[in-house]
Amino acid sequence: MPRPKKRTANPSEETETTKRQKTARSRHSQEESKFNTNRLIAWFKQYTTDDPAQLGPEGMERFCQDIKVEPEDIVMLVIAYKMNAKNMGYFTQSEFLKGLSDPEVLCDTATKLEKKLDYFYNLIEDPHSFKMIFRYAYDFARDKDQRSMDIETAKAMLSLLLCKSWPLFPDFAEFLEQPKAPRVINKDQWNNIFEFSRTINTDLTNYSIDGAWPVLLDDFVEYLQRKRQGSSS
Repeated sequence: MPRPKKRTANPSEETETTKRQKTARSRHSQEESKFNTNRLIAWFKQYTTDDPAQLGPEGMERFCQDIKVEPEDIVMLVIAYKMNAKNMGYFTQSEFLKGLSDPEVLCDTATKLEKKLDYFYNLIEDPHSFKMIFRYAYDFARDKDQRSMDIETAKAMLSLLLCKSWPLFPDFAEFLEQPKAPRVINKDQWNNIFEFSRTINTDLTNYSIDGAWPVLLDDFVEYLQRKRQGSSS
């Protein structure tokens, strides 16, 4: 008995099938690209353990790995600023949702946030945004049981924020290592360090002893002048 001939597919049928597949893929892609709050919440839950409403240090480490960023990278501070996070090393669910559902962000997966990192880095380059980030960093990093920031935390945060943009930062960091340097930094000093870094020339020609700078910065200028005089002699 002769074998039945295989049915040859109709080219038009193949075309219709291909079109349906492409349409389905396109719809799926569009759904994936749309921001979805439920997907954002599910993503957050991947990093929680004991407290389902809070992402802690272990979850933070995995979060950084997923978006391919080192925990010490300044962009993590900017992301925390966008979330208005209250405690360093922790994100609450409400903070996570607030920051990543911002109209300028809209990220509900690690892949989307990774692709959005340039936006956060650009905030550092904007003078107004950077000033707000700098001020935010004080309360974010400060021990909430203390009114002032301990000097070790201050040095770490100042290095993160100013080491690349303030030519005098190496001298200031050296000054903070001196025996008579303060053991804590208060909020007024913190804010004035930023203003000083943005307004005073590296040669100190526009610095005035009669200016309204805190004693901390007057002492720094005196230290730097002595250091420079010693070098020149």
